[in-house]
Amino acid sequence: MDEFDIIVIGGGSAGCAAASRLSEDGKYRVCLLEAGGPNDNFLIKTPGFMPFLPKKSNYRYETVPQAGLNGRTGYQPRGRGLGGSSAINAMVYIRGHKWDYDNWAALGCDGWAYDDVLPYFKRSEGNERFRDAGGNAYHGASGPLNVMDQHYANPGSAAFIEAAAQLQLPRIDDFNGAHQEGFGFYQVTQKGGERWSAARAYIEPAKGRSNFTVLTKILTEKIIIEGGRATGVQIRQGKVSRRINASAAVILSAGAFNSPQLLMLSGIGPGQHLREMGVEVVADKAAVGNDLQDHIDYVSRFMTQSKAFIGDSLVGSFRMAKAVLEHRLKRTGIMTTPYAESGGFIKTTPDAAAPDVQFHFVPAPLEDHGREKVKGHGFSCHACVLRPESRGTVRLGSAHAADAPVIDPNFLGDARDIVVLRAGVRMMHRIMQTAPMSDYAGRDVNATPLDDDAALDALIRSRADTVYHPVGTCRMGSDAGAVVDPQLRVKGIDRLYVADASIMPRLISGNTNAPSIMIGERAADFVRAYLH
Repeated sequence: MDEFDIIVIGGGSAGCAAASRLSEDGKYRVCLLEAGGPNDNFLIKTPGFMPFLPKKSNYRYETVPQAGLNGRTGYQPRGRGLGGSSAINAMVYIRGHKWDYDNWAALGCDGWAYDDVLPYFKRSEGNERFRDAGGNAYHGASGPLNVMDQHYANPGSAAFIEAAAQLQLPRIDDFNGAHQEGFGFYQVTQKGGERWSAARAYIEPAKGRSNFTVLTKILTEKIIIEGGRATGVQIRQGKVSRRINASAAVILSAGAFNSPQLLMLSGIGPGQHLREMGVEVVADKAAVGNDLQDHIDYVSRFMTQSKAFIGDSLVGSFRMAKAVLEHRLKRTGIMTTPYAESGGFIKTTPDAAAPDVQFHFVPAPLEDHGREKVKGHGFSCHACVLRPESRGTVRLGSAHAADAPVIDPNFLGDARDIVVLRAGVRMMHRIMQTAPMSDYAGRDVNATPLDDDAALDALIRSRADTVYHPVGTCRMGSDAGAVVDPQLRVKGIDRLYVADASIMPRLISGNTNAPSIMIGERAADFVRAYLH
């Protein structure tokens, strides 16, 4: 039980993909370590229960007070348990823009241009829309990650797309095809009316492999480095700590917050900080925990008399009770909603290299990440800055792995970000004021001051927060300061890899789940090639 060829730390989106692929041919003994549980319950599998998921499946981190957000503390949900954040997210399948990956290559990440990563997106993807054709130039049809069109979207989500079209904003039916700019329905990572997390895609089919061990409820305390090489990990199960060995490689896939935390707990990180925390320095790497980037996001909420939307009322409660029963019996209906049903991408300036604002339309009144209960019916819309200039940090809160890291996204720390977000909020409200969205007579609960830059900025700073896409804290690159090289190997430490969103040198223009899975797929190939 304590001897493996490859240990993967973290059963999230990338870790599931990497561990499953490396165990496929039976050549390596692979162990996947996950701090949370199996996440195998009907609440997680039912898309519409997303706001009511068990607390044990979410780390529920918080940031330090954010100067750019009037000193407020931000909320940072992260998935805990098999599937990671793919077990608690809104299931939106977005890859980002072609320009994002070409820019990675231009920044020194050789082999990460769009044409390099596209085959891995296709390999991971089982897109139902293209199944009869066996896929196409942009999509795979037989991969483990099931992707599908929504079958039961709210009429308000369609009205949002139509209102954008009335403003000459193009309709688009495939955000992951030749073009991204425009408005449409999002495809989702679901199958048969249920959430299709990375665990369901990659781990469940692999459970019978004799060379594959999945250990849940295991806290990884540190990676063991001996003679400049990763040789194993120290884990805690209950009150007992022990070592497990990796003869070939260790892959760290704990996410944008916990991967840098574990590197630092293992002595790899900013030397002075590690010494202050009582951690022996193995490799002084300033970039570990730096370059944190996240999509700063603003949500407008509108209340309406229309009962077409999801809401807390007698009518709404009765309808949702029926919807829960329908889903339990047939896996159809309202409870298949990802909540972020439709949306779009725009350029706020003509010279933008790619769309710089993304919208998520939600046919329900949303406040404080859904944590505040709202009476009545309504709808909401997110606008987020896709390529923020602000940079933050992750640091150790203590020398104990069970303690939360110190997260500082530095939201709106760069003045350029609020200019883009302001333009996005204004476009969102133009859409809301256009038929057929305007036909719902939605009341803007914040009386958004659209004609006053200073007042609008003040409102944004009082309400904005993450839309859950942190990256960059174990940055990939060919420069000396990068944490990992373009094959995802930690520089200066043999047989240690990082594979998750933390390696992104720049945040991509969209949701980060599909790219994280792509990174896990690539990591498996890199490790195989190195060990071969």
